[in-house]
Amino acid sequence: MPVTNRDVRLVQVAYPQIYFACHTRHIRRASTATRLSAADSTLLAHLDEDRATRPTELAKHLGLAASTLSAAINRLAKLGYVTTGKALSDGRAVDLRLNAKGVAAMQASSVLDAALVARMLTHLSSSERTRALEGIGLLAKGARLAQGARK
Repeated sequence: MPVTNRDVRLVQVAYPQIYFACHTRHIRRASTATRLSAADSTLLAHLDEDRATRPTELAKHLGLAASTLSAAINRLAKLGYVTTGKALSDGRAVDLRLNAKGVAAMQASSVLDAALVARMLTHLSSSERTRALEGIGLLAKGARLAQGARK
């Protein structure tokens, strides 16, 4: 089934409504308890606790030089937000994972305020919330795939 203009318009209308209802002011790194900038938070948002990410893949996805990403990862690891380890499938490669402290830090520094997101979700029934979360997860998947296809 082809993507229609109505499909596109729905995302263009819905995304700003969600952002406007839930966004928080941008805070400078030095003034936060987590010591994270918006860029740091974005980087953490691309990592997962369970699924490992390779630095080369992340740098490519974010459009960063490997050296820039390496410096950021080293800083985030020293702050205790990211764990690095040898890849199970290839001992020469490094895997990145977000740890529990990193999850809390990412949520505290996200452009979307956790309390406002929770309040928004409480206005949906349980089944609506499940469908909405599945849908936003699928949109994020589409975004990742589309970004990879552009490069």
